[in-house]
Amino acid sequence: MKRHHKPERPYDVVLYGATGFVGTLTAAYLAAHAPDGLRWALAGRSREKLERLRAGLAVKGPEPGLLVADADEPTALRELALSARVVATTVGPFLRYGNALVAACARAGTDYLDLTGEAEFIDRTWLEHDGTARETGARLVHACGFDSVPHDLGAYFTVRQLPEGVPLTVDAFVRAHAVFSGGTFASAVNAMGRGPQMLAAARERREREPRLTGRRVRTPLGAPHFSGETGTWALPLPTVDPQIVGRSARALERYGPDFRYRHFASVKHLPVALGGTAGVISLVAAAQLPFVRVWMTDRYQSGDGPDEERRSRSRFTVRFVGEGGGRQVFTEVSGGDPGYDETARMLGEAALCLALDDLPEASGQVTTAVAMGDALLERLRASGLGFRVAARR
Repeated sequence: MKRHHKPERPYDVVLYGATGFVGTLTAAYLAAHAPDGLRWALAGRSREKLERLRAGLAVKGPEPGLLVADADEPTALRELALSARVVATTVGPFLRYGNALVAACARAGTDYLDLTGEAEFIDRTWLEHDGTARETGARLVHACGFDSVPHDLGAYFTVRQLPEGVPLTVDAFVRAHAVFSGGTFASAVNAMGRGPQMLAAARERREREPRLTGRRVRTPLGAPHFSGETGTWALPLPTVDPQIVGRSARALERYGPDFRYRHFASVKHLPVALGGTAGVISLVAAAQLPFVRVWMTDRYQSGDGPDEERRSRSRFTVRFVGEGGGRQVFTEVSGGDPGYDETARMLGEAALCLALDDLPEASGQVTTAVAMGDALLERLRASGLGFRVAARR
């Protein structure tokens, strides 16, 4: 087991929010896949729930430890961060519950992972904690689930198939058949209702970030169109994923001197595309009213989610079309249930990767491609997540 030169801590990995819906799935994944000798712990605010979870895990090696900490208790979070080399958290909505743990990990020099898809949270933690993390050597890695591992590493994988040193373009087409949990819905609705705050955080980050010199990275929204490459209708997806891919491209010269990425939902039938677009617009409009946001989030309890039988029927595919230097490549990332089973796999493997693998030097707020790159890509492929080249031209 290879480890970075970090201060010795009681635990290699601590999973915070372990008793939540995705947390429980991630705990089960770690119990089944952690190598011998991994020192890990389950953390949350209820010792009773943690003990019940641990008792139900089929752990191959020593039982995980238990740590009690509440998201509103900075002292407890500081002690949690100091006890681990890597902290992975599933506790959202992250704008409400996440900042104190990021702060604790940044100060302690502890690598941090989460599942957020909240752009405002990512920008605000960069503004507040990136500098501290660079000083202490902590890696702060957001969006380590379906947001945004398949898209970030999928674009990275696609770029690797194209020539170096030339302008590159990558388009991603996402198809998913799945349902969501209460926590996921609450995070999405809260984010939709904070448009002005989200834009303000993004603007402040742009003003403070160093400008690229000699290179250009673009992530335009794109326009709805029929994609001849995929044979589907392509609808622009205004999610956090293009921002994550763009930040990987800014940090890594392998993406070339001029890189453009676009992100689309892939829909076979035009009426479905039109209906889905209208539904999203209506949801965003409704989320602007505080009382409606409260009503909508109360409809789904945090910690609830689809059962195993329903998740077994869920799946996702992300198809990428990459071009550059006179070459065109078609790649694909695919898996089962995106929001839960595969997200647990992604978060679990990312935590193991940070804790155990030889990785490039990095610190501050970084993406999965920058922090872990090839190591995480190979871990995910070995674990069963699909990364493949479909065709070349």
